[in-house]
Amino acid sequence: MPYIHHKTSRRHFIRVIAGGTGAVATMGVLSSFEPAKRNIIKVALFSDTHISEDKNDHPHDFYPYQNLQKVISEVSKSNVQSAIITGDLARLEGKPGDYANFKGLIDPLAAEMPIALVMGNHDRRNAFFKVFPKTTGQRQDISNRFVNILEYPEMRFILLDSLDKCPSHGFLGKAQRDWLSSYLDEHDDKPVILYVHHTFKDFDGDLIDGDRLFRIIEPKKHVKAIIYGHSHSYNFTMHKDIHMINLPATGYNFRPSEPIGWVEATFTPKEGIFKLHAVGGNMDNNGKKTKVRWR
Repeated sequence: MPYIHHKTSRRHFIRVIAGGTGAVATMGVLSSFEPAKRNIIKVALFSDTHISEDKNDHPHDFYPYQNLQKVISEVSKSNVQSAIITGDLARLEGKPGDYANFKGLIDPLAAEMPIALVMGNHDRRNAFFKVFPKTTGQRQDISNRFVNILEYPEMRFILLDSLDKCPSHGFLGKAQRDWLSSYLDEHDDKPVILYVHHTFKDFDGDLIDGDRLFRIIEPKKHVKAIIYGHSHSYNFTMHKDIHMINLPATGYNFRPSEPIGWVEATFTPKEGIFKLHAVGGNMDNNGKKTKVRWR
């Protein structure tokens, strides 16, 4: 069966094109809305789950397996319609056992809503696709890259692939950048949010062609924000007039000042509202909402 599945008795989803073959499947990117709320999209966002084949693995004195269990339980009880996980699904080396445990954890949520997945620097595509042969979204035909598009009536999410080597820096590559540039030129009919794993600073582990990505998207005003993970930090910054939203890790933090958990995101064509749900780490801002207005 297709991996991303749902209970139609709870939510009704639009039909989307699945994968790069053009096959159509009712796997769902969006639940239906009453007309007055049709332009509102509610999504659970989380990142850096770092699930190991050892369920008791506890890096930095945290237990990623148990943390993701908590997050899945909270997301299931929320009123979001879908979920996106921005990479580092696996612990360190993208082992098949990592993905088997990860799938076992998210399967109950996938029975209720579609879950879209992004590659991180600790993931391995070959091992991932053995466990997840079919995934949510419109898969794009880009060699050695896992790029998906999630279509909503009034917005579009583009999930990029910055995995170069495992583990290593991030790199989109020329083929993916050229595809993105052409695609954005040809599809400027609605606001776009980009999702990717790596950060955009100047450290060895960051996205090394981030500057070339910015040159592509700066003049394309329908691109409103980039949402990413990797740093295990939660913050909001700007690149010129583009919002940069760094998601907290679900598995563990690197600094005690950072939360562990997930973000409840509400998107409209004009703004985004992000509510932190902390399940560990620094709990001071648990429940805090941050509103940003798109350019």
